[in-house]
Parts: sequence; structure tokens; C-alpha cells
Amino acid sequence: MVSSTRGPALGSEASLLKIGEVAEQVGLSLRTIRFYEEAGLVAPESRTSGGFRLFSVTAVDRLRLIMRMKPLGFTVEEMVEVLATLDALDDSALDPHERAALAEQVDVYRDRVTSRCADLLAKAARGREFGQHLRDVADRNR
Repeated sequence: MVSSTRGPALGSEASLLKIGEVAEQVGLSLRTIRFYEEAGLVAPESRTSGGFRLFSVTAVDRLRLIMRMKPLGFTVEEMVEVLATLDALDDSALDPHERAALAEQVDVYRDRVTSRCADLLAKAARGREFGQHLRDVADRNR
């Protein structure tokens, strides 16, 4: 589990969002948000007296980051790894050597993203070609 899935403590519950509000803002289902919570990718800041999850803006931003990773085929385990690395880099007391090692790991993730984007672009091009082929077939047969 990612150790830093909670955002900074906020002054009041009024600044926190219920899971339904978060789902609406980020375009995810309640089920998906709960799954990400169970997987250790995001955590509610607190809960209401009725047990409703309350999320900080930091958690909402984290979900948006997860949503960027998902279409690139990142597994939950990879997402946990990436988020843990990014969380660790936020530590101002980090040793310079550790910071450099983490920055190198971020470069590895960036290279993965670049490669996966290239793969997606190639698939999209093949899809456009197939769509054009189908249009051509339909046009010939009208």
C-alpha cells in the first residue's frame, strides 16, 4: 500500500468532498473509486459520522493522475509504484542521493509512457485505416 495516500490535513469537513461529489468531478464510478482505495492508490481524508468517505483536493488530483495512467495500460501495481515514487519525491528532507535515484526512476516511468503512447498512436492509425477501408467498401456498394 502507498504510505502517503492521504492529502494534507484540512481545517474542516466543509472543504472535503463526499465520494459521490468526487466521482462526479473526475468522471469515475463510485465502485472504481472504492476499488482504487482498496488497492491503496487513494484514501479518504476522513469519514462522516454516517460513514461516508470524505476526500481532499489532493485525493481528487491523485485520482486524475491515476486516470492518466489507466489508458496507458499501467497495472495497479505499477500505479502504486509510480505514486509511491512521486510521494517520496515530495519529501523535502530527502537525501540528495535518494532524490537522484527517485528522479532516475521517474525517467524510467516517463520512458514507459512515451513507449505506450507510441503504441496507442500506432493502433489509432491502424483503426483509422480500417475505418477508411470500411467506408470505401460501403461506397463501392451503393
